[in-house]
Amino acid sequence: MSSNARDPVLEWLLEGDPAIRWQALRDLGDAGARTVSREQRRVAAEGWGAYLLRLQDADGRWGGGIYNPKWISTTYTMQLLRSFGLPFGQAQALRGCAHLLDTGFSDDGGINFFPRRYPRSEMCISSMVLAVTCWFRFEDARVDRLMEHVVAQQMDDGGWNCRAMPGYGHATHGSFHTTISALEALLEYQRFRPGNAKAARSAQERGREFLLRHRLFRSHRTGAVVNPVMTRFAFPPRWHYDVLRGLDYFRDCAAPPDQRLSDAIALVEQRRTGEGRWLLQNCYPGKTFFQMEEPARPSRWNTLRALRVLRWWGT
Repeated sequence: MSSNARDPVLEWLLEGDPAIRWQALRDLGDAGARTVSREQRRVAAEGWGAYLLRLQDADGRWGGGIYNPKWISTTYTMQLLRSFGLPFGQAQALRGCAHLLDTGFSDDGGINFFPRRYPRSEMCISSMVLAVTCWFRFEDARVDRLMEHVVAQQMDDGGWNCRAMPGYGHATHGSFHTTISALEALLEYQRFRPGNAKAARSAQERGREFLLRHRLFRSHRTGAVVNPVMTRFAFPPRWHYDVLRGLDYFRDCAAPPDQRLSDAIALVEQRRTGEGRWLLQNCYPGKTFFQMEEPARPSRWNTLRALRVLRWWGT
């Protein structure tokens, strides 16, 4: 680990849960691969990750359901374990992946947990399932079909919108929420199946351009903020978009810095407290197994993500 570890903010991050610690070592502490891997393995044995694994139902689900109740169902627990960085191939997570595909995989190639209510798969859910199955390296041909489905639903403006699909509405403009879920999922697929990822890479390029035209949170027509909620940083984001989540995707895929991101970067810098930390500005109501951080208090999750975004940007 580099001398940066003496930075009090980095030290504070390293005092956090293993889910925070291993990412801080990788993204901010310049730790070696062996150190990072050792710390990442602790996610399954200690802290938040281990606790969630202990809560898995006997049938392999969480919270007694696949998508509901929010936020303790299998879908959202698996999404959170992915955010924690639970190592690839973990047996309990693979069992959860099987449940998601066995329950929801539809003839149209997407995920439809509610076939009696909706005629087609839902894009946000399809993207979340694609992201977690790829992160955990779930070997199944349905994962490839799911990627093809997500790519096929991309709209003319480069975004995605769950309300553009038959049975869900008649949207003609991409949604920030659906688009970030699709982009994150396709990036995970690209890493899982690098030899079969041409379509996933191309779709991401168009999707990034959609966000860039909107400067990540502004109307492309008027320049006004689309929704003030998107300027308040939340973790976990659940299915919601915010500026920090968008920037963290650009960092994660190693996109070249683009000046159309400067408004979003400025927003992140403005939100830094005098102690060099970022607050938890927003939480989405619903059932949870436990509370990781307190609203309006310094957030390790937001601080970790903000610092690594600024490092990628070069500030």
